Amino acid sequence: MEQALKSEITRQAIISKAFTLFYENGFKTTSIKTIMQATQLSKGAFYHHYKNKQEIGLEVINQKVQKRLYEKMIAPMYKDGNVIEILENTFLTRMKSMPDYDKKHGCSMNNLINEIGDFETVYQKALKELIEEWKTAIVTLLERGKTENSIKKESNSKAIAMYLISAFEGVRGIRKLYNDDAILDEYMAGLSLYLQQLKA
Repeated sequence: MEQALKSEITRQAIISKAFTLFYENGFKTTSIKTIMQATQLSKGAFYHHYKNKQEIGLEVINQKVQKRLYEKMIAPMYKDGNVIEILENTFLTRMKSMPDYDKKHGCSMNNLINEIGDFETVYQKALKELIEEWKTAIVTLLERGKTENSIKKESNSKAIAMYLISAFEGVRGIRKLYNDDAILDEYMAGLSLYLQQLKA
């Protein structure tokens, strides 16, 4: 039992360091050697837990990236309350409260999509599943809004969900080019206007 716990702690340490390195430096430029040095593990100890970089990449996506996305952007879609307010609070508040570190480095999921989304099928599948989970959550919320008469019934929920995701991810990538939040302020003003147009 104690050995299993130690092993899991080591695995989590590897994944945490790998996530940070991928986020700050990029997936392709981060070598296993770099991750090994960051975790201060011997080659034998490291390879005991992960055979290759692909395994680490998938673990980062399925654990770290998915957790961040779920907590910040997916879980709020299933809360009770006014649909428009939930969308505003989730998308706008997330943008306003984003630390400078995240503004500088962009979205960890979007970075991986842009860097390795066309790299290997296994990464495509894992990243696509995250997008689909997010899209489903937004569609579910919008459909609830239609039944409650807070969202226009003629609205295309899937199209709206895809638009919201694309705009949010896009501006996070664009923000990396700027030294201030003016571009984010413009995005938030536009998004606020757009959400008001969805009201029934």
